[in-house]
Amino acid sequence: MLEFLACSLVTILPDYLFRRFAQGKRFGHEITLYSVWYELRWGITSCAILTVALITVIFFYHPTTSNVSSLFRTVTVLPEESGRVKDVFVKNNQHVEVGQPLFNMDDTVERAAVETARGQVAGIDADLELLTAELAVLEGRIQQARGTFDQAANELARKREIFLRNADVVTERELESLENLRNSTEGGLRAAIAERDVVETRIRTVLPAERAIAVSELTKAEAVLAKKTVYADVSGTLEQFLLQPGDIVSPVLRPAGVLVPLDVAHERFQAGFRQIASPVLKVGMIAEIACVSQPFEIIPMFVETVQDVIPSGQYRPGDRLVDPQDLQRPGTVLVTLAPLFEGQAAEIPPGSKCIANAYTNSHDLIASGELGFAGNLYYHMVDTLGIVHAILLRVQAIMLPVQILVLSGH
Repeated sequence: MLEFLACSLVTILPDYLFRRFAQGKRFGHEITLYSVWYELRWGITSCAILTVALITVIFFYHPTTSNVSSLFRTVTVLPEESGRVKDVFVKNNQHVEVGQPLFNMDDTVERAAVETARGQVAGIDADLELLTAELAVLEGRIQQARGTFDQAANELARKREIFLRNADVVTERELESLENLRNSTEGGLRAAIAERDVVETRIRTVLPAERAIAVSELTKAEAVLAKKTVYADVSGTLEQFLLQPGDIVSPVLRPAGVLVPLDVAHERFQAGFRQIASPVLKVGMIAEIACVSQPFEIIPMFVETVQDVIPSGQYRPGDRLVDPQDLQRPGTVLVTLAPLFEGQAAEIPPGSKCIANAYTNSHDLIASGELGFAGNLYYHMVDTLGIVHAILLRVQAIMLPVQILVLSGH
């Protein structure tokens, strides 16, 4: 409407003034409701053409969109394993810190597994102490066997020396008995040493390996037990957290609630502009937004980032070929808007629905001197027409409460 009124001042109005004062035609006489389309045909036609051209230029160089929102991240409160809730430590809408316990589940079986694993470790430690004591006993037995063997060997050596000197004093049968005694004591000594080696092997190799396995089982059981308590991964506020003792929670079917982190949004707004605006959307260009949650307020922004891909073209490989005609929605160019001055958008709740205008600035192009007279005039006109869009945004901001509270019918 504003564009039409502006265009009519340079088309319809001059045409009427010419008809009125040059041709003497008047409203209600020569110019009536039925003849106005013929009498002012040049002005009306020129106004329509100029209005369409003006709207096209404005909406191309100063794009607008109502697809603006401050997106924020949420964290789903989920256990790693399914179970029945035992205790709930927090309430809905409560602020929680990182690492704070939220709830735990029934852990009878897991605690029994932990105690069993601890018993196995304690049993292995007891076996280690027992074998250490047994090793000391075997060392004493070896000393005793070595003494008996030395005594038998010495006695045999002495008798042989006597036998060599005087065969009548020591008989061969006596030497055979002493030799058998020496061999028997030597076998006992070797058996004691072998038994000691077995015990040392169990102390040095077998029991440490068994203890390492038992400790890993204990660690595994404790880890499973720890999963029965769910903690907050980030600091934030719990939403939709209506958990009660006795409820069943599952990582697939039944989440416990939603955690909204404290660092949501950071005063950043995501705007989806139509694809035709892609050539003029540049990082750093000035923009303005008006949000439903803050009526009658215009917040100056600037384009912080422009996404270099359009989401409608995204696909995931599957068992069917992608047909472009199935992509019915054209998709939008995603732009991130940041406040021109920090803190201006702090009072807008994350997730608010907004409308935004972006304004093309051709000052650098004009100042470069690369344009001729016609180019300078055209881009000066383009920058000036941004005022029309700014006025439209303010009209929309004024009408937002009326549209929502009165004209929406809800």
